[in-house]
Amino acid sequence: MIYILEDDPSIRKLILYTLNKQGMEASGFEEPDGFWNAMKKDTPELILLDIMLPKEDGITILKRLKASFATKDIPVIMITAKSSEYDKVLGLDEGADDYISKPFGMMELLARIKAVLRRSHAINTSILSIDGIEVDKAKHVVKIDGMTIALTKKEFELLATLMSRPGYCFTREYLLDTIWGYDEAYTSRTVDVHIRTLRSKLLDKGDVIETVRGVGYRIAERI
Repeated sequence: MIYILEDDPSIRKLILYTLNKQGMEASGFEEPDGFWNAMKKDTPELILLDIMLPKEDGITILKRLKASFATKDIPVIMITAKSSEYDKVLGLDEGADDYISKPFGMMELLARIKAVLRRSHAINTSILSIDGIEVDKAKHVVKIDGMTIALTKKEFELLATLMSRPGYCFTREYLLDTIWGYDEAYTSRTVDVHIRTLRSKLLDKGDVIETVRGVGYRIAERI
């Protein structure tokens, strides 16, 4: 899935049409609100992100994406104004994988998308492992002593976040903001419920997730 955040309807529709004709699944968004709502439900393979947007500019959105463990590895191609060299440099400095200047041809855009996806697939093979629990972020697979277990998207992101820094205590607030994003519908109770369910799914490995009373959770450091 490719997400396109572009407020110009003619450009957005043309990109969607082109990607769909190439057999690529894509969704387009006119404003950041719709984009962020979609991000809560599904994580795209790549994001095409316009810089000039209503309510929230593309650079701010890029910073939010790169600050979150759940979204920092999603490749982003910035869509910039032809004359705005500053925006191009700033976007790359903030973690964008590439940029394309308006007006652009669809063949050039496709070539850049395919190149970025190839690079992303080549490097996104990180595997986290501790105490018989293995998290393959690239394949989105979790195994316990070699046996694959089924987790929801949020449970997977929660486990991967905790396992990224064994021994480090993640606060409930950090986990809530990183994995669920800012939404008044979610509270610290949301984190507690998902931790309890995650522990049960990890079976006899569940106690590897430790509660730090009054603060949050951590993965126990074990030899």
